[in-house]
Amino acid sequence: MRDTFWGMPLWLGLLVAVLIIFVRGQVYYWIGRGLGERIYTSRAGRRIGAERLRKVERLVARRGAVAVFGAHWVAGLRHAIPICAGAMRMPLPRYLAASALGSLLWTPPWVVGGYAVVWGWLEIFGRSPGAAAALVAALGALIAGLVVVRRRRRASDGPVETDRDQAGSSSSASG
Repeated sequence: MRDTFWGMPLWLGLLVAVLIIFVRGQVYYWIGRGLGERIYTSRAGRRIGAERLRKVERLVARRGAVAVFGAHWVAGLRHAIPICAGAMRMPLPRYLAASALGSLLWTPPWVVGGYAVVWGWLEIFGRSPGAAAALVAALGALIAGLVVVRRRRRASDGPVETDRDQAGSSSSASG
C-alpha cells in the first residue's frame, strides 16, 4: 500500500478531505441562510417537497447541533440538514462546532477505508487477476441476491391500507 494520497502524504490528504467536507457543510448552511423561507418555492424545494423539508426542519428544531453532527452519517440528511439549519437561522457558533466535529469524525474512516479498499483491490488484481474477477463475480452475486430478497419482501407485504382507504371502501360497499 502506498503512503501517499492524491500525491500528498496520507495525513495531509486526510486533512484536506476533512476540510473539503467541512467547507461543503458551510456552503449548504449559507445557501439555506440566503434562501430562508424561499427554500419552499425554489426549484429544489419544490422537487423535494414542502412536507419533507418541514420534517427536516422539525428534526433540526428538536435536536439542533446533534442533528447537524449526526447528519454526516445519513446520506440524504447530509445535505438537507445544513440547508435547513441555515434557513432556520441556527446560531452560527453552534452550527460550526457540530459541523466541525461531524466532519472530523466522519471523514477519516471513509477516506482511510476507501484508500485501503482501492489499494487492496489493486494488490489482489496485481497478484491474481483471476482472484480479482472471482471477487467481482461474488460481489455481483451478493448484490443481486440482496435485490431479489428485498423485492420479494416488498411483494409479499402487499399494499398497505390506510384509514382513508378503509373508509372509502366501507362507504362504497354500503352504497
